[in-house]
Amino acid sequence: MTSGGWRRVLAVTWILAGLALLPGKANAQMLASARAHIYPAVDAAPEQIHSALQEARRTHKRVILDFGGDWCGDCQVLNIYFHESPNAELLQKYFVLVDVNIGNMDANLAIAHRYGVPVTGVPALAVLNPYGKVLYAQSNEFADMRNMEPSSVTEFLKKWKP
Repeated sequence: MTSGGWRRVLAVTWILAGLALLPGKANAQMLASARAHIYPAVDAAPEQIHSALQEARRTHKRVILDFGGDWCGDCQVLNIYFHESPNAELLQKYFVLVDVNIGNMDANLAIAHRYGVPVTGVPALAVLNPYGKVLYAQSNEFADMRNMEPSSVTEFLKKWKP
């Protein structure tokens, strides 16, 4: 094998070893699938937040704003954890989730700041009551999600459910 071939084998080995260090099921899911498209177009945020607040009033739920981007590995892991049990059931029962695209940390920042999220790391979440009042705003507590367990998301959802 050429030296370039060995370098490729070594690089793949390091990547797989790094993914194996991820907690929970995120490592297997990340290996099995390509990056998910989570965040809608940047300009979709105002209308989606407005619709989410209307739905939250109608259904007596809270709104979670998830500020991040598809490029963000920690956002990808949070998305995986959001869709695993028991988090998926908690989200469905108590929350309306809005994924807010922050571009390359250069879009929708005024919206994030309006809800008290400084976007120093992503994903960053805000929890709103059905009328848009901020109940909680994260700075970067989930920005290292790849090193966290799904239970950290479960605790967060239980703490902020109505």
